[in-house]
Amino acid sequence: MDAKTFSGLVSRALDNLPDEFLDLLENIEIAVEDYPSLRQRHGSKRNELLGLYEGVPLTERDTHYGLVLPDKITIFQKPIEAICKTEEEIIDQVEKTVRHEIAHHFGMTDAQLDEIEQRWSKRY
Repeated sequence: MDAKTFSGLVSRALDNLPDEFLDLLENIEIAVEDYPSLRQRHGSKRNELLGLYEGVPLTERDTHYGLVLPDKITIFQKPIEAICKTEEEIIDQVEKTVRHEIAHHFGMTDAQLDEIEQRWSKRY
């Protein structure tokens, strides 16, 4: 998939978020990269990381939070494509990855998200 089409999927995933979440996304940059950098991987393999939130979650901000660079969510195209067999799977995985990284922005941990995703998959 070309980079422009993939970026469009990320934009569409953001557009599909409920307004009450979109309204809380302030001072945050959303980026698309082919692969995570060595620094971003933190020891994981090149294709393991699908997305990454870098910043201060809303739950950890206090009255002294201000005049800071934007938080950043990066979605990694090639690792997502590597685990998907069809375009429909890519679309679904992009949606899931965007929601996952935004949940980190709202203060949720990977353990909490894993638990939610396990309960969700048992229903469907």
